[in-house]
Amino acid sequence: MFFGRFSPMDDPASSRVVLQKFQRLRRLVLASILGAVILALLFVRSRWQSEAIHETIEILGLACIAAGILGRLWCTLYIGGRKADEIVDGGPYSITRNPLYLFSTLAAAGVGAQTGSLLVTAFFAIGSALAFHVVIAREEQYLAERFGDPYAAYMARVPRFLPRPSLFQTDDVLTVRPARLYRTFADGLVFFLAMPLLETVEYLQDSGVLPVILHLY
Repeated sequence: MFFGRFSPMDDPASSRVVLQKFQRLRRLVLASILGAVILALLFVRSRWQSEAIHETIEILGLACIAAGILGRLWCTLYIGGRKADEIVDGGPYSITRNPLYLFSTLAAAGVGAQTGSLLVTAFFAIGSALAFHVVIAREEQYLAERFGDPYAAYMARVPRFLPRPSLFQTDDVLTVRPARLYRTFADGLVFFLAMPLLETVEYLQDSGVLPVILHLY
């Protein structure tokens, strides 16, 4: 369900501009994290001697990337284009206030898993969650000022990041905006680029072109 529409502190058009800035900041944060860490991974290799373990971690990572992309699409079904006008508390937003960041973190962990290292996977997940925390704090402060007590009640009921499935509720009818779904899907495909990229890194390491400085489990 939705809380509905409330008297805004500023006009909807202005609110959408502010929220678009947060969205751009989210993309910039994620791109910066992935870019910096992938650069570091040029010289890192999995320590697992078993090829089966290495490939299992990669496959699980692929599943995390797919789940992250599908989760982001799920979020867009509910909130696409409405965040500036109303408080959305249905679907994924009924179990966590920031499901887009949660699913992005899951996909980022999947990228880390393409190295075959559990430590790198954990680093990607924790690093993304910590970086998103800063963006979340700024965004929620803005939404609290815009919507007042109803948003404060939402914050008190629904956890900020880690989901609470027992709170799940949904809407009978959703208005879907295909263009936003397509954009979210296109953004999510960037995560899959990690697969050929890191496979190329492994090939260059095996060939001796790139030195392996650090081995991690």
